[in-house]
Amino acid sequence: MSKMGEQLCMDVMGIQKCQRNRYPLLFIDSIEDGEAGKRVHAVKTFTYNEWFFPAHFDDEPNVPGFIQAECLSQTFIMTFLTLDEYMGKKTAFVSQKNRFRRKIIPGDRLDIYATLENFNRGIANGHVESYVRDEPACFGELIIAIPDVLDHYRPKIAK
Repeated sequence: MSKMGEQLCMDVMGIQKCQRNRYPLLFIDSIEDGEAGKRVHAVKTFTYNEWFFPAHFDDEPNVPGFIQAECLSQTFIMTFLTLDEYMGKKTAFVSQKNRFRRKIIPGDRLDIYATLENFNRGIANGHVESYVRDEPACFGELIIAIPDVLDHYRPKIAK
C-alpha cells in the first residue's frame, strides 16, 4: 500500500486492508492525512446508533474508556501497518497508558493524531492524542508489537 513517508488518505475499506479489526470492533472511519511510517490523522464519528450507547448509559450515553483507548491504538497501528511489509499483520499490546480529558457523546467527531516515535525489531513506540472540536479528549503512550516480526529475533532453541 505505501512506502516510508508516502502520503496517506483512505476510507474504511483501505483501513481494513491494513489492519485486522472489523465491525463491531473497528473504531476509525477514515484516515484524513498522514505519512506512512511516521504519523496519521484519523477520524471517528460517534452516532447514537453505536452498539454500546444503550448500555453506557441509557440516561446519559457516552463513549466507554476502553473504546476511546481502542480508537487511539487503531490509529497508532496505522502509522506502521500502512507500510507494505507490515500490511495486514497481527499486532499485540505491550503497554498502553491513557489519560482521559472529556466525555465523548453521540454526535461527537473524534480527531485522532498518532505519531510513531520508534519502530525497531517489530516493536512500535508512539504517542496519540485526540480532540473533539479542538478540545482535548484523550491521550495515550503506546508500545505495540508485531509478533511475526518479533519471532525472527527470538533465540533458537537447540534440539
